[in-house]
Amino acid sequence: MKITLLSIAVSTLVAASAFAEDTVQQTSLGTTLAVEIAQTAVSACSSDGYNVSAAVTDRSGVLLALVRAESAGPHTVNSSSAKAFTSASSRNTTGALAENAAKNAGAAGLVDIPGFLVLAGGIPIKIGKDVVGAIGVGGAPGGNLDEACANKAIEKIATRLK
Repeated sequence: MKITLLSIAVSTLVAASAFAEDTVQQTSLGTTLAVEIAQTAVSACSSDGYNVSAAVTDRSGVLLALVRAESAGPHTVNSSSAKAFTSASSRNTTGALAENAAKNAGAAGLVDIPGFLVLAGGIPIKIGKDVVGAIGVGGAPGGNLDEACANKAIEKIATRLK
């Protein structure tokens, strides 16, 4: 009986350690916070006089929230979503990607990746160095302005990203 119990215990430990090596735990944004971030970005841009859409994705680039100002153009929905996806996927700001693509012939092909939108306005959302999601804003008269609204939204919730 003791040998059987010992055998089961050892098997359980071996299986648990093998399972731990075969899986990965990752932190990602929740939907409630994603909606809040998107709403905050749209409000920040609205207070500056810009009608935009803001999209927030999880760490993999899957859409969690999309908020569109009532007067934002219909194109802003796709642009904000694509910027958020691009930022989450690349783990970089879309503004930095755009600069790199413009200056580096080897990076120019970034614009050809399906689903990527290499225009400023996409920002990764991080906890420490880990990307847990991304925001994309589209519709202000310049990607730098889209990016500013995205950064305002991230700054507002920064203390909750721990």
